[in-house]
Amino acid sequence: MSLSNIFRHRQVILLSSIHHHYHHQLLPSINPLAVPRRAVIQGEYRRPGQPKEDKFPWQKIKFDFSKGLDGIKKHFTLLKNEFFGRWVGPEGKPILEHMLEQNRVIWEFRGAESLKQWTVSSDQEIGGQSEVHLKLGNNNNTCFLYGILSSIPPKDGETRYSGYCAMRSQQPLASFDRKKPQDWSSFNTLHLRIRGDGRPWMITISTEKYFSHQKDDLYNYFMYTRGGPYWQDVKIPFSKFFLTHRGRIQDLQHTLWLDKINTIGFTLGDKTDGPFQLEIDFIGVCKDNTHIEEFAYEMYKRNPDV
Repeated sequence: MSLSNIFRHRQVILLSSIHHHYHHQLLPSINPLAVPRRAVIQGEYRRPGQPKEDKFPWQKIKFDFSKGLDGIKKHFTLLKNEFFGRWVGPEGKPILEHMLEQNRVIWEFRGAESLKQWTVSSDQEIGGQSEVHLKLGNNNNTCFLYGILSSIPPKDGETRYSGYCAMRSQQPLASFDRKKPQDWSSFNTLHLRIRGDGRPWMITISTEKYFSHQKDDLYNYFMYTRGGPYWQDVKIPFSKFFLTHRGRIQDLQHTLWLDKINTIGFTLGDKTDGPFQLEIDFIGVCKDNTHIEEFAYEMYKRNPDV
C-alpha cells in the first residue's frame, strides 16, 4: 500500500468516527421542535395582546342537569308564546294597534335585570388601558356608563392605534336560541333620552346578515352630547345612518334594513384621554310624519345602465 493511500484511509476512518460520535451524543441532546396543539384545527383569530386560551370547545361547556331542565322549560314557553302570539297580530299586538303605533320604547332601564341585556367592551381586549363600567343610576331608573379612555397603544409591536370603549345590546333570541330580529319598519326615527358630558359618541346598528362577508357591517351615525345636568332628547332619522365595514365607510351605500334589526351600540373613540360618562333613560323609536327623506347619501351603481 502506497503512502498516499495510507493517509487517505486514516482520514476516512477519522471522519467516520467523528460522525458516529456527533450522531449518538450531540443529536439526542437537542429536543425536537414543539408543534402547537392546534396546528391542524385552528381556532378564532386572536388579536395582539389577547391571552391565548388553551381549551377545547367542549371544555368550556358546563354540564348541569338542573340547568338543562330549566332551559327546556324556558324554550318551550317561548315557543308557546310565539305560536299563540301570531294569532293575535304582529309581535303579539292587535293589527289595528300595530298600524296606529307612533312611538315604541325598545330599551328602558328599570332595575338590575335590564342591565343583563347589554355588554360592555374596551381596548383592553387588545392590550389597551381604557376602562368601562356599567351600572344603574342614582334612582335605579337609568343606565350609567362611565370609565376612563386611554389612547396609549399596547406594546406588542403590531397594534398602532388604541382608545375605545363601547356598549352594545345583546342579540334577541327566540325559542331554542334562534335569532329574533326586531321589526322597526313602521318607524323612521331613533329617539333617545340621554345625559352626557359633552363628548361625541357613535351609534352603531347591526342588522341581519345573509352572507359571511357581511358579518362586520354596521350602520353608524354620530350623537353629540351636551355637558351639564340637563337631560337631552336626541332624535336621529334612520335615513342618516351610513354603512361601514370594520370602521371604513363603504362606497356602495344602501338604506338601513328596519325589519331586520339585531343590536344597537354606543362607541366612544374621540382620542381625548380622561374620564367619561353617559347616562341613558330610554331608547326608543318613533314615527315623524314631517320627515320624508328616504336616504341622505348618494347611491352609486357599480355597473350603470348604458
